[in-house]
Amino acid sequence: MHFFNAGALASRILVAASIAVLAGCAGLPAVVDRQPSSAFADTGATHIARALAPGVTAHPGKTGVLPLLSGREAFAARMILARAAERSLDVQYYIWHADTTGTLIFEALWQAAERGVRVRLLLDDQNTGGLDPTLAALDAHPNIEVRLFNPFVSRSFRFRDYAGSFARLNRRMHNKSFTADNQVAIVGGRNIGDEYFEAATAVAFTDLDTVVEGAVVRDVSAQFDAYWNSASAYPLASLVPVADASGAATVRDAWSRLSASPEAAQYLDAVRETELVQQLLAGKLEVEWVPARLVSDDPDKVLHPPERREIQMGPRLQAAMGRPIAEMDLVSPYFVPTQEGTDALLATAARGVRVRILTNSLAATDVAPVYAGYVKYREALLNGGVQLFELKPESDARPRGKVGTSSAASLHAKTFAIDRSRIFIGSFNLDPRSARLNTEVGVVVESATLATQLSKAFDRSIPERAYEVRLTPDRTGVEWIERTSAGEVRHSSTPGASASRIFFVNLLRMLPIEWLL
Repeated sequence: MHFFNAGALASRILVAASIAVLAGCAGLPAVVDRQPSSAFADTGATHIARALAPGVTAHPGKTGVLPLLSGREAFAARMILARAAERSLDVQYYIWHADTTGTLIFEALWQAAERGVRVRLLLDDQNTGGLDPTLAALDAHPNIEVRLFNPFVSRSFRFRDYAGSFARLNRRMHNKSFTADNQVAIVGGRNIGDEYFEAATAVAFTDLDTVVEGAVVRDVSAQFDAYWNSASAYPLASLVPVADASGAATVRDAWSRLSASPEAAQYLDAVRETELVQQLLAGKLEVEWVPARLVSDDPDKVLHPPERREIQMGPRLQAAMGRPIAEMDLVSPYFVPTQEGTDALLATAARGVRVRILTNSLAATDVAPVYAGYVKYREALLNGGVQLFELKPESDARPRGKVGTSSAASLHAKTFAIDRSRIFIGSFNLDPRSARLNTEVGVVVESATLATQLSKAFDRSIPERAYEVRLTPDRTGVEWIERTSAGEVRHSSTPGASASRIFFVNLLRMLPIEWLL
């Protein structure tokens, strides 16, 4: 999910415009008891370490990679790690919903702490509205500490904070990682919530994570430590009243009721049927061992002007991916290339590299303003030979499964492949917000297997699941090609979107809001 949705855009613009005339609110605590801590280094005797030891020993310096394509498998992987951890769980997210899956993982963290596991939970504060009692209950446990990144002062009326601190609060921690015993981690695009894990929701995100073990895990832990100990990470107790015993008990009772609900039982039954769980039970989980590199922003990025490129992830990601020779396949749900990015893509295509991009259609996106930002560059990209695909919103575009299959699909995965040899999996979108404002993290994996899978998806399945955008025959506009069982259908106007939404996007195209996207 992006920083804002279509409905909130007007409010945020008004808030930004009001900064000069509204009085500021109280500031963040001047003195904070922020005790530094770091990942445990001595976890080689844990059950997880012993289980992974044969693979790690046989592949020195390499990383074991297991992609999580299914939302239910992604949920299962997190629950398995939470239940297997013996020493530590380091958990870092941009969004955490208090719905079925979010509550089940909250409860799993609590149960781990009850076993003596140290739990460090770092959440961006943008989306924690209403979670303070739950987070306070977690933080009250002696083995759990919660910190909020770049927090709001007001816990109930956040727009008041925007009025006085918009420049600061416009910078967010978009990172996602889940690390157990400093031995195995999950990194990728998924936040925590039903729409990311194929539970019953109105919109289901098509997303991607990867499990990593071996060499790169220490780097994942190091980036977590950097954020955890940064000046922007505030202990929850410095912002929210400490939960008393009755408050913590009330939260745990609510968890128990949800865990016992028919909805949770149905979802967990579906999770047990996933291929990942079945392979794990059979001892046949296949992990690919390859060179991998973690790429991340410095947490201080949010404290410096957006022009400070030397502390930003974008140049590091470009260096890690390398210069494409023949192919570059890009998946970005929020795609706003900017003029600079458009020029770079066109220069790449001009060298003879096939450039293919998948993003959300207007009907599929959850953030219409971002689509408006992309539309400004669409014809230039097509004129320069770049191929564009926009995901269709139909429910059959969602990953397989039985629970909540009536949901519409929206793309959320962020992944790029070059020359069918290297692939990035992480939180980074091809937009100004990821490049200049938010912090991001991901892994570059030298895997011909995974990179080729993405490229083959562009060869085969993506043209069926997405509209291909082309120039009209007279090259004066664009059209959308939909491939159906009855043949190709050509759309001369934005398919699947209402007239009011199309009008709204056309209006937004005229506003100077690209820096917010």
